[in-house]
Amino acid sequence: MTGQPRANILCIEDEADMIELIRWILERQGFAVRGALSGAEGLRLMREDRHDLVLLDIMMPQMDGWDVHREMKATPELEDVPVIVVTAKAQSIDRVLGLHIAKVSDYVTKPFGPQELVASVERVLTRAGKLPPTQPQTT
Repeated sequence: MTGQPRANILCIEDEADMIELIRWILERQGFAVRGALSGAEGLRLMREDRHDLVLLDIMMPQMDGWDVHREMKATPELEDVPVIVVTAKAQSIDRVLGLHIAKVSDYVTKPFGPQELVASVERVLTRAGKLPPTQPQTT
């Protein structure tokens, strides 16, 4: 990636291979992606550096994604960072809980296609004012 990234994204996911896949997809679109293998590590990285967006897995050991999300909402400097849940929990009740109860910015289920992930990231960042409207990147 050359020049300034379109946005800085933190991916909190307990599977290193999934972080690498997400990084590969999003860096090809001009985003900078940093990975954290646990909820605690993700929160530490968020407190060290400002991220424009968090991609958050739900099913993680010790501190799950909902615990991370609650901690973000309780922390003034993190409460406004948009969150996209990226999870294998595909039942409609999980999606309702995420989007309407927890109020995450979007909900992407695994397995996902690259275009689905990129579209979600661009949509959420545009809504948050972090990207100019309708500026799709080509690969």
